[in-house]
Amino acid sequence: MNAFEVLKGRGYFEWCTNEERLAQVMNEEMVTAYVGFDPTADSLHVGHLIPLMALGWLQRLGHRPIALAGGGTGLIGDPSGKSKERNLITLEAVQHNIEGVKVQLRKFLNFDCGKNSALLLNNYDWLSKITFLEVLHDIGKFFSVNNLIAREYIRSRLEDPEKGISYTEFSYVLLQAMDFKYLNENYGCRLQMGGNDQQGNLLAGSDYIRRTSGAEVFGLTQPLLLTSSGTKFGKTEAGAVWLDPEKTSPYKFYQFWVNTDDRDVEKLLKLYTFLPLEEIAAIMTEHNAAPEKRVAQKKLALEVTATVHGLDTAKSVITASEILFNPKIDFTGVSDEICNMLKQEVPYKKLEGVEFPASAVNLLALSDACESNGEAKRAIRQGGVSINGTKISDEKAALERDSLVNDKYLFLRVGRKKFNMAEFV
Repeated sequence: MNAFEVLKGRGYFEWCTNEERLAQVMNEEMVTAYVGFDPTADSLHVGHLIPLMALGWLQRLGHRPIALAGGGTGLIGDPSGKSKERNLITLEAVQHNIEGVKVQLRKFLNFDCGKNSALLLNNYDWLSKITFLEVLHDIGKFFSVNNLIAREYIRSRLEDPEKGISYTEFSYVLLQAMDFKYLNENYGCRLQMGGNDQQGNLLAGSDYIRRTSGAEVFGLTQPLLLTSSGTKFGKTEAGAVWLDPEKTSPYKFYQFWVNTDDRDVEKLLKLYTFLPLEEIAAIMTEHNAAPEKRVAQKKLALEVTATVHGLDTAKSVITASEILFNPKIDFTGVSDEICNMLKQEVPYKKLEGVEFPASAVNLLALSDACESNGEAKRAIRQGGVSINGTKISDEKAALERDSLVNDKYLFLRVGRKKFNMAEFV
């Protein structure tokens, strides 16, 4: 299939400088395309993934992707869509953040596959060598202040005396245009992609190249993704959903996708996975026949988690989810990796000096699964207690040491929603 049609069919298209011509070029030759990432943090979050996935699809269809780390532009900060001035960060912080992002980019792009291998570049390498006089004399004359001021996000800040916009942020568009020109001249890059808030910057870069070298280049934007409820995708009550497992655990990452609304899941399968559209259609047919089984959400969560964290981790997360939500799960063979994962996600307590056989009632209280022995007895009488998957129906029940998972763990379920974990040391 033509790569442009794939981008449109999967939802990676909102606007293009010349849609018909770009489709023709993509059909006739290998196109080099780039997406820029300003390293304002040492991890990407799911909001960054749509243009990155678009790059990944272009590479899979024979084109060459460039991931551009904004080591230079990151020192300035893109004002697009921002209602107030950004806090500037240091060069050291930018370089640190780039190192974190580099690892994550390799999850989506192949940097060793021949002629269309991905490139990872840092715009600090060329922007840092340009003098201020060069910017004014050779570059600034190609940018109309009238056009810049006409942009809504700049105009709104100029009209608010308490916000305003500094010359620093006002100049950001020049830097991004310089990036596009540098990549076009040195790497043959003809396509710049980004979110729909980047349309003005993409237009400025394309126009700058046209006016200076006459080269034919293109800009293409992806839509701002909103959920069916109208909220910005990728945000939770806890904040952004990060790719870094230290910021968002693989378990929470998986659960974020599993909890996708039925109205959004087909769209997200197209945007966030490399599954063929035919397979997605089959998944949705199965899902629609029994939505309560959440087949589509589970497939989406598996695919994205496997891409970001690896298939083995994704499988461990699925097992951990089963432990939490399936009262009948068999705990035989549960690995230490899964146990360590669950420690971070459920109420967990270390217990010392417990002698076995140990009263189930005492264990429920010691582990904080119940507030007291009396509450533990009531819970057992009501039939809502299981320990390591075994239902406890006798208040006088006792557990032997060999009933512990991996010789040290207890998983205690009280009722439908309360789940605690204890480790014996």
